[in-house]
Amino acid sequence: MKLLKMATAECATSAPSTTECSSEEKRKQFGNRFLTDPSQVYKHNAWDNVEWDKDQEDAALVKISENSKELVPKEEREKLEVEAHSFWDKFYLQHQERFFKDRHWLFTEFEELAPKSNNGHGSPGLVQINGREANELNFPGQNAHTRFFEVGCGVGNTVFPVLQANSDGGIFVYCCDFAQSAVDLVKQHPDYDNKRCHAFLCDVAAENPQFPFPKESLDVIVLIFVLSAIAPNKMQRVINNLSELLKPGGKILFRDYGRFDMAQLRFKKGRCLEENFYVRGDGTRVYFFTQDELSSMFKTAGLIEEQNHVDRRLQVNRGKQLKMYRIWIQCKYRKANP
Repeated sequence: MKLLKMATAECATSAPSTTECSSEEKRKQFGNRFLTDPSQVYKHNAWDNVEWDKDQEDAALVKISENSKELVPKEEREKLEVEAHSFWDKFYLQHQERFFKDRHWLFTEFEELAPKSNNGHGSPGLVQINGREANELNFPGQNAHTRFFEVGCGVGNTVFPVLQANSDGGIFVYCCDFAQSAVDLVKQHPDYDNKRCHAFLCDVAAENPQFPFPKESLDVIVLIFVLSAIAPNKMQRVINNLSELLKPGGKILFRDYGRFDMAQLRFKKGRCLEENFYVRGDGTRVYFFTQDELSSMFKTAGLIEEQNHVDRRLQVNRGKQLKMYRIWIQCKYRKANP
C-alpha cells in the first residue's frame, strides 16, 4: 500500500504558525525552511517538507504493528462511541481557550478564507439558492453573499481569525461542535456577534443532522482536525452530508493527522480501537489518514480534488537534542458546477 504520495512543487506545505504576517512579509505557502545540511538540524526549532528514508518508514510500521496488537475491549469501545460528546465536553471545560492558539496560518494555507475586495459576489439579498432568493428562505445569514462553515469549531480557533480578518458585512460564518461546552465558549467570546456568526450544537456524523441553513447554500466548509475524531465507519457519511451543503463551486478545506505522525507512534499497547484509530488518556479519539483514503471519501461524495498533500515537518528540541516528526495531510475538494 502506498502510504504517502510525493509532494508536487505546488504542494510543499509548511506547518501552522501562530504569527500573522503583514502582506509585505507574508509567509510563503507550503513552507520556506528546508534542511539541506543534516549537521545543522538543531539550528532551528522546525524544518519543512522533511522526507523520510525507507528505514524510518519501516521502523514506523513496526511501531504501529506493536501498538495495535492489543485492542481496547469491545464494551469499552462501544462506551467511547456512545459517550464521545461527553469526553469532548470535559476536554473543553478543562482546557477552554488557554489550550489553543488562533490559526493565523489559515490565510496562507487556505486563501479562500482571506479577505477579498468585493469578492465578486454582488449585493447581499440577490443570491439564489435552489432557484429562490436567499432572503426568502428565512435562516441566519440569509442575506450574506458569502457563507463559511467551520465543523468542529472547538473554542473558535478558525471562526474568530476569519471574522477579524474579514470586515465585509456580506460574509457570514457558521460554526458547530457536538460538545455543548465548546459552543458555549464560542458564544461567550468577546468577538462573537450573531449578526455575523451563528454557533450551534450538531453531530455531523448523525444519520440526519439538522443545520440552520439550506442545502447548497455554503461557499466554504472548514474541516480541520475534526474528521480524525470520528469513528471510521461514519466518516463517509460526514463527507456526504457536508457535500450536500456546498453551493456548486463551493469547497471543503481539510487538514488532519497523517499516517506515521509522531502522535500515532507514541501510543502504547492497549490504546488501539481499530486499525489506525486510538483513544487518548482523556477518552477522546484520533485516526491517522493516508492520502488515498481521503481521496476516495471525498470523490465518493462527488467532489473534485484540487489539493491532497502530505505536510511533513521535523520539529526539534534543541535543549534535549530530540527530533519529532509530524505528518499532516492538507486537502481542498470542490463541488462541481452543474
